[in-house]
Amino acid sequence: MPAMLPVPAVTAPRLAGVLASSLASLQGVQNGFGLPAASGAVVVLVDGLGAGNLQARAGHARFLSSRMTRRDVIRTVLPSTTAAALASFTTGRMPGEHGLVGYRVLDAAHDRLVNQLNGWDAAMVPETWQRSETLFESAAADGVPTFAIGAARYADSGYTRAVLRGAEFRAAASVPDRFAMAQSVLEQHSGALVYLYVPELDQAAHAHGWESDRWLGLLEQLDAEVAAFERRMPRGTGLLVTADHGVVDVPAQKHVFVDARPDLVDGIRHVGGEPRFLSLYAEPELDEAARARLVEGWRAAEGHRAWVLGRDEAIESGLYGPTVDEEVLSRIGDVLIAARSGIAYYDRREPNRQAELMVGQHGSLTDEETRVPLIRAGAYARA
Repeated sequence: MPAMLPVPAVTAPRLAGVLASSLASLQGVQNGFGLPAASGAVVVLVDGLGAGNLQARAGHARFLSSRMTRRDVIRTVLPSTTAAALASFTTGRMPGEHGLVGYRVLDAAHDRLVNQLNGWDAAMVPETWQRSETLFESAAADGVPTFAIGAARYADSGYTRAVLRGAEFRAAASVPDRFAMAQSVLEQHSGALVYLYVPELDQAAHAHGWESDRWLGLLEQLDAEVAAFERRMPRGTGLLVTADHGVVDVPAQKHVFVDARPDLVDGIRHVGGEPRFLSLYAEPELDEAARARLVEGWRAAEGHRAWVLGRDEAIESGLYGPTVDEEVLSRIGDVLIAARSGIAYYDRREPNRQAELMVGQHGSLTDEETRVPLIRAGAYARA
């Protein structure tokens, strides 16, 4: 059996409830996070700002850290990766329902791996591949104006169509520009729900590590911008700052190459997922006994430093949420390998090995990757 999984209880505060609670507060109704009624709401999602990352650098983010108590830490989804987490954030549903169950997943109908952040094409239609109504769509039906603020390059992407449909997209290049845009939207649209996306820290973490000076400088900038925005935003506006996942730094000497064990990739057709959460897809003709042997082989080889699960075990554990819809099943790997220690898995047979240059990593089930802040300010500030 695998080591005990750190899967949060169904009742644990989750990222999937944040946007829904903000919307409810605008409508003056009770919500999962107990947010009071507000005349407008801004939810800032900082890609890659884990609770542990913020706590470790509290002196460089005095505003954010001073507002984060022990009660202001929630859990993201599993796997702890942007494609799955943002979809849960904007739909209020877990990955087993909305269908974005990882970074690179199997498109069984076309026998290929698809990148759910930037691999959208005519065979993978965003409006149907992501299967759930977004909270922006339901807000529009209730007459609540909704806006998504991000870099211009995201405006028309497939992923934006998948997870932000229903919101009016406003492009702004820099972090200060995005907060200025949020200010303008609030002043022009009473009762608006505004989502503001900050990808810069995650990008710096991947390239340089979250312990780098580059990442630290961006954290300081973000902290100053959030503090200044709270001071100038319209009275009665609620402000939340959260994240999709945390980050761990993995040096090159901690890379583990799956192709080094040919016996463990024999029968594997596709190696998907990401470096800290592998999804291995078996050859279609492989019977259940052979698939079970693959799981046990990987568990024997990697169980000392990773959680190794078969698909059924992962679903039964609630890894992807309380339910997994039939259409989503084939997107989940037959063998799932989630790093417990500070390692990352790679396949040297990949034609493009640029990913091995990444320092900051995420995707697995550790506290460092799954605990994220939920910082309350403005009308949402804790009494």
